[in-house]
Amino acid sequence: MESKRLRLLQEEDRQKKIARMGFNASSMLRKSQLGFLNVTNYCHLAHELRLSCMERKKVQIRSMDPSALASDRFNLILADTNSDRLFTVNDVKVGGSKYGIINLQSLKTPTLKVFMHENLYFTNRKVNSVCWASLNHLDSHILLCLMGLAETPGCATLLPASLFVNSHPGIDRPGMLCSFRIPGAWSCAWSLNIQANNCFSTGLSRRVLLTNVVTGHRQSFGTNSDVLAQQFALMAPLLFNGCRSGEIFAIDLRCGNHGKGWKAARLFHDSAVTSVRILQDEQYLMASDMAGKVKLWDLRTTKCVRQYEGHVNEYAYLPLHVHEEEGILVAGT
Repeated sequence: MESKRLRLLQEEDRQKKIARMGFNASSMLRKSQLGFLNVTNYCHLAHELRLSCMERKKVQIRSMDPSALASDRFNLILADTNSDRLFTVNDVKVGGSKYGIINLQSLKTPTLKVFMHENLYFTNRKVNSVCWASLNHLDSHILLCLMGLAETPGCATLLPASLFVNSHPGIDRPGMLCSFRIPGAWSCAWSLNIQANNCFSTGLSRRVLLTNVVTGHRQSFGTNSDVLAQQFALMAPLLFNGCRSGEIFAIDLRCGNHGKGWKAARLFHDSAVTSVRILQDEQYLMASDMAGKVKLWDLRTTKCVRQYEGHVNEYAYLPLHVHEEEGILVAGT
């Protein structure tokens, strides 16, 4: 599969991206001024023009430890809130995985170079899920969910970004490194909601576990399926979860875990939900599944208002990325 992927990439590199005949910015602007294009069509064509002109360029990664770059196979990359840093998990020759943070602030054209900051921590356990955590300040830590191995149970670990030398100069200070015994987490999410301050959630097999990292207090919510995707709302006290069964449900953080009053909303896909994204106004939710469907849900009416075609996914936990200002939806395939 990897050799086929590389061959397809080489074929794609040889193909020059060519925009449609007569398809340029000046002609689009002229048609818009004459009233031949409405705002929606103009935006769609502008995005198509931008994408057709994009070029793929390789970024050079520098490091104080040359051995860290011996393998360029990244198992996972995750950008922070402001897209200034990338947390990476990559293979090492001795086996297992090593963590790093790539600083993107030096990423400038024409020479695309970035610097990777590593630490001495590495693991031979699979990283099931990861998210940035804001404990001391915004994105001060990384929350890792590790699978169990042999007699070692699974766990969720808070790793301070300050452990990566100069990963955020002038802001990071020695932070808290702690680990929580949590078996088999499929997903995780950090809360920026004031009603769940200093809390993170993990999606397990048939339950959701909400943990306060300061007090250690936990709440467990039983489900009928494995929880593969999670996201906290920022304004409303809700935690949204996507399940292997295709169900999407919200947990009301104001309610306890007793009874069934904590389920605030329920939506349904026909296949396992792999990603959920709450839009900024928190009235809509975007979700993708393993049947290749991407749906936009109205949370007020709990109805699907739009479905996006062309997504291909049969087995992977692929994320969704939404840029609302530009009106762009990106889904991996």
